[in-house]
Amino acid sequence: MIVLLFRLLILIALALLVYTIIQYLRNPNRQLQIAKAANTFYMVDDQDNAKKNIQFTYKSCLFEGEKYIGATEDSFEVVDIHIFARDTDDLEGITRDDLYFIEKELLIRYPHAAITWKYPINKLILTTID
Repeated sequence: MIVLLFRLLILIALALLVYTIIQYLRNPNRQLQIAKAANTFYMVDDQDNAKKNIQFTYKSCLFEGEKYIGATEDSFEVVDIHIFARDTDDLEGITRDDLYFIEKELLIRYPHAAITWKYPINKLILTTID
């Protein structure tokens, strides 16, 4: 009887271990850090939850966007997104075309949103192209 109970406890421990490994591999923050190290674009966003901020990485720079709800013609949607860089030192090498790419990706997910860039990114957007 004790051997059977011990085997059952081992099976439960193995199932718990497999579950923990799967949760670790699927963690969005871990995937975001991997994408940052690989210099790729990756976005963590819960479109159903407007209170949760958008986090994304592009060219080893981590950005965060605050979503704001407002009224559109038909319903309430995300109408404003304020984006800032977590670490402004990582902005080195980011060009205006990169910012346009990011805006395009955000507008695919939130077509009614107006995107506002926070300092110092807004200085790059406001300067004229010579």
